[in-house]
Amino acid sequence: MLTIEDLHVNIGDKTVLKGINLQINEGETFILFGPNGSGKTSLLMTLMGFAGYDITQGRITFKGEDITSAPMYERARLGIGMSFQRPPTIHGLRTRHLVQMCARKGSVNPDALAEIVNMTDFLDRDINAGFSGGEIKRSELLQLMAQQPDLVLFDEPESGVDMENMQLVGKVARHVLDGNYHANMDLSLKERKERINTSGLIITHTGYILDYVNADRGQVLFNGHLCCEGRPRDILDHIREHGYQECVRCMN
Repeated sequence: MLTIEDLHVNIGDKTVLKGINLQINEGETFILFGPNGSGKTSLLMTLMGFAGYDITQGRITFKGEDITSAPMYERARLGIGMSFQRPPTIHGLRTRHLVQMCARKGSVNPDALAEIVNMTDFLDRDINAGFSGGEIKRSELLQLMAQQPDLVLFDEPESGVDMENMQLVGKVARHVLDGNYHANMDLSLKERKERINTSGLIITHTGYILDYVNADRGQVLFNGHLCCEGRPRDILDHIREHGYQECVRCMN
């Protein structure tokens, strides 16, 4: 699904990613741990094609196609979706209309999808205007469900979410990855089965998302370098016991 080869990225004069090599298979969920400032968000922003993240070396391949220089809209059309850590407020655009615009594979029913994330009362409000942290996350999940991406990028899904909302956000994030929500979209059984092979790349600082999502593999990103690959739960337990300094020792 996704292959990253020897990726080096600069923001201005600062190198933030240093030789990243990563492969995510079809239907696989990969979780990336790391402290603040380690380059996790920079990696997702680079994969999504945001300006200001200059690739100085390396290649990104998505579904067999080189997208290293592809514009953001083309990556979205190909099937990459992203949930942001701090998405903007958009005045003058209702949530309902954005959900309809996100539909990459035909029309969707915003009301049916909104019920899944308890967002029915927000459909006719401007995007994120006056939303709480949990409501913003739920709005983003609503948009992702409409987009039906083949690869979902989650940037700190726990950020700004209280415990009550975390349960719903975690549950729906799992549904986005396993395709369960398609049962609410008037699709045939054959169409739903064809959409279960969604891949995911989740970055996290706390690891709380693992209480709700079954990740297949994990790794640590530290100071722009990948290290410490293993089972996600094992990595999280080790980080909680020893912190990230153990990763520094392994890298040296």
